[in-house]
Amino acid sequence: MSRPQQITVLGATGSIGLSTLDVIARHPERYQVFALSGFTRLSELLALCVRHVPQFAVVPEAIAARGLQDDLRAAGLPTRVLVGEEGLCQVASAPEVDAVMAAIVGAAGLRPTLAAVEAGKKILLANKEALVMSGALFMQAVRKSGSVLLPIDSEHNAIFQCMPQDFARGLSSVGVRRILLTASGGPFRQTPMAELAHVSPDQACAHPNWSMGRKISVDSASMMNKGLELIEACWLFDAKPAQVEVVIHPQSVIHSLVDYVDGSVLAQLGNPDMRTPIANALAWPERIDSGVAPLDLFAVARLDFEAPDEQRFPCLRLARQAAEAGDSAPAMLNAANEVAVAAFLDGRVRYLEIASIIEEVLSLEPVVALDDLDAVFTADAKARILAEQWLSRHGR
Repeated sequence: MSRPQQITVLGATGSIGLSTLDVIARHPERYQVFALSGFTRLSELLALCVRHVPQFAVVPEAIAARGLQDDLRAAGLPTRVLVGEEGLCQVASAPEVDAVMAAIVGAAGLRPTLAAVEAGKKILLANKEALVMSGALFMQAVRKSGSVLLPIDSEHNAIFQCMPQDFARGLSSVGVRRILLTASGGPFRQTPMAELAHVSPDQACAHPNWSMGRKISVDSASMMNKGLELIEACWLFDAKPAQVEVVIHPQSVIHSLVDYVDGSVLAQLGNPDMRTPIANALAWPERIDSGVAPLDLFAVARLDFEAPDEQRFPCLRLARQAAEAGDSAPAMLNAANEVAVAAFLDGRVRYLEIASIIEEVLSLEPVVALDDLDAVFTADAKARILAEQWLSRHGR
């Protein structure tokens, strides 16, 4: 390799971003940080800039940008600070960039991720909302640009590793019968149903196996995260919703499985550490050390599986319905969920009301075709308005 690959990390201060930087730092001969972005944790972003010395840092607002730029100058660093979505798109599509870690949570990550796709970059996709919101448009852009799209979610990365190399020809053509998408079941898998109405945000964020941001942790507790992953899997692997089955696996050791027509079931196993799929995607088709400890099967001792209860996890049912409806339904599902989860984390709604808000939004807004990105954001905005109206109507 003549030079280290230049990597842009969108969402550098989140758990995925930090894990990515950990893997990069283990291989300085292979990778170099080109740009970092952060949203609210600006002191942490400054510390990351001091450590990795990127050419660019991106923050959401001009005032924050001026403050960060002053701090960087005081530290003697050459890093330039850019602002907002335009800055994100710039560092995602810059000619020098080889790969982009797309780890901005939510709809905010869509445009910069798409900018990287259109520039033909290698995309390490941790922002599932990009595919949930605009799957057809996104995959069309990938095919047109020749961009390499590699999934970072542990489940989708596991599926990718278990698929034959030519899976793009279609699942039936390569002998795949179904995809088995594993889920931990989160913190409320065995909580008595009567207690779910009173769970707190801190309880919802206390995931038994993974360390994640608060929004994603709530999604995991409600299994909306798995519903979004089901939609994402359909786009990544050209599968129908009926070909993707969710399986609760509390140990989070088997990250997903692929079932073949000859009766073979291939699984990818590993400790629950996001550095494994990150290292896999960074080095693909090679393998590099991720810093993750080897899996000790004797310590694991057992592997359990169960079917998800859609009465306990109504968000999973709503996501599957949105996947089957297609068009604007997944974008509306995602937008309503973002509003509802934010309200829950702020203490404005109860945990069980998250699903109620989403279901009402999906029932009120008709499903329409999404012909361009403007249509995607129009559907997103309408769903957010309806979700906010629910909150206002219920005095929240």
